[in-house]
Amino acid sequence: MRKVEPKVFLIGESRIVEDGLQAYLDHIGIPDWTSDAPTDSEKITEVMGRLCYRSFAPGMNKNVTKIREHNDAYMANILSTKHGSVLEHTMMNFIFADVSRVFTHELVRHRQGVAISQESLRFVRLDDLGQWLPTCIREDERAMTIFASTFEQLELLQREMAEYFKLDRPGVPFDVKKTITSAMRRVAPIGLATTIGWSANPRALRWVLEMRTHPTAEEEIRLVFGRVGAIVCRRYPNTFGDFLADEANGLPWYRPANSKV
Repeated sequence: MRKVEPKVFLIGESRIVEDGLQAYLDHIGIPDWTSDAPTDSEKITEVMGRLCYRSFAPGMNKNVTKIREHNDAYMANILSTKHGSVLEHTMMNFIFADVSRVFTHELVRHRQGVAISQESLRFVRLDDLGQWLPTCIREDERAMTIFASTFEQLELLQREMAEYFKLDRPGVPFDVKKTITSAMRRVAPIGLATTIGWSANPRALRWVLEMRTHPTAEEEIRLVFGRVGAIVCRRYPNTFGDFLADEANGLPWYRPANSKV
C-alpha cells in the first residue's frame, strides 16, 4: 500500500486549422480579420459566435452598426447573455491520476459535453494499492490504523489470488489473465487509486467547476477541481475570468458571476 495525492494534467486542447479559417474569412470577404484571443479555444468560440450574427465587422449585417472588437469584451458578453452554446465547440483534455473510484463514480455523473476513458481493472491487475484519505480519517489516529490495515489485507488478497491462479506463470493466455483479474477486482476497495481521462467543452466544465468546488461537495472532488480551476482560469482567462476563487474548509471554491451559461 502506498500513499498518493490526486494529480491533474491538462494534456490537450482544441486548435485552429489556420488554412481553413483563412479560407472562410476569404469566403465572407474579410480576409484581414484578426482576433486578440489569448488561446485558440477562445478564438474558435469568438468565430462561432460572430458567424451567428455576421458580426465580424460593422456593415456585414445591416442590423449591426457597432461590434465588440476585442476577444475579452466579446467573451464577457457571451457569458453575461448566457449564449453558452458557442462554448461547446472546443474541448479541454485532462488526465486525473491517483484519484479514487469514489471520485470517478461521482465524476461520470456529469455526462453532457464530456468524454471519458477510465483505467480498466478488468485488464489492469492490482498488486500495489494506492490510497488517498479524506481529512476526517487522516486526522484520526485510530481511523488511520483501521483504514491502513484493511487496505493492506485487500492488497494481500489480490497478490494471493494471483499466485493461486499462477497468473505470472509463462504461457498463461491473456484472456485467462483478464478473466481472473476481472473477478479479483470485485474485492478491491472503492478508495483505491486509479486514473481517468476526462475531456470537456468549456460550457460543461464551467458547470462542473461551479458544482464540484462548492463547500457541500465531496472533499476529493473539491480538491481535484480546485486544481482544474487554477489551470483553466489562468490559461483561458476570457472563458473563465468571471470565476471568483474563494476558500472554504481549506479548499478552493470557484464561484462564477454568470452561473450556468
